[in-house]
Amino acid sequence: MEYLPYAERQPSSEYREVLRRILTSGVEVPTRQGVTALTLMQQTMTFPLANGFPLITERSVKAFWQKAIGELCAFVNGATTMDEFEEFGCDWWGAWATPEKTLKKGIEPGTLGPGSYGGAFHDFPTSEGGGFDQFKHLVEQIRELPGDRTHFVSPWIPQYQIRGAGKLPRTTIAPCHGWVHVRVLGGRLHLHMFQRSGDVPVGVPSNIVQYAALTLMLEQLTGYPADTYYHTISDAHIYLDQKEAVETMLARDPRPFPTVRLTEAGRAVSDIHDFRAEHFELADYDPHPGIRGIPVAT
Repeated sequence: MEYLPYAERQPSSEYREVLRRILTSGVEVPTRQGVTALTLMQQTMTFPLANGFPLITERSVKAFWQKAIGELCAFVNGATTMDEFEEFGCDWWGAWATPEKTLKKGIEPGTLGPGSYGGAFHDFPTSEGGGFDQFKHLVEQIRELPGDRTHFVSPWIPQYQIRGAGKLPRTTIAPCHGWVHVRVLGGRLHLHMFQRSGDVPVGVPSNIVQYAALTLMLEQLTGYPADTYYHTISDAHIYLDQKEAVETMLARDPRPFPTVRLTEAGRAVSDIHDFRAEHFELADYDPHPGIRGIPVAT
């Protein structure tokens, strides 16, 4: 990835503008989690990667940016259990894998269920039995047919996401992110991630990191230079108990994005399943201070 020199990068207003629009124009709606949310539909951010890797600067995410990448690596490898996530350095799914949330859906405690991200990405059900590895195929198809418009991955297994009377979903939480569309345009890699539902103050910064990192992984595996990462949130929301933190972020001036590169070991990876969080290194990150205790709805 070829970045502009740090001094030449322009601060991005993409993330903060989504926060601002939700605060000023969002519709108050009740949620399953019990906390009212301000909600806007169809919010898109565009991040030209030469201008820096999109780690937000309105608050520091240095404490967990690698965990977010580790989580995506776990999903790519089919992880669905807390033990598997731990192997990839991701430790924040416990609240969604309690006996209370799992047993009523016929799922073993300590797992998100076969309908979660890992199940869809690595073991998508097929009529022939067994599972289909979507990311393995994605890499192969970009290499073989770069001009196609069909480089696509989905986290959604419809029959495992059903809800309503007498219907039993096969996951404790419906996938919120991970609809990935890749295009090779002018010999360069463009990745658009569509997100069904996004907690913009808490979850979305991690999701931006994950799929921008995926763009760098695909650059490494296909040889096409990474160009732009696009992030669309269909249901973009801020919970009312997060408003104070959001107002603090909006009162801060944006700063240039940092540099994230693959390590020497990362540049030797030839199989998407072999990437790990430690294959990414961070430099030039100068964010505003972190904000402790932003509520997370579970």
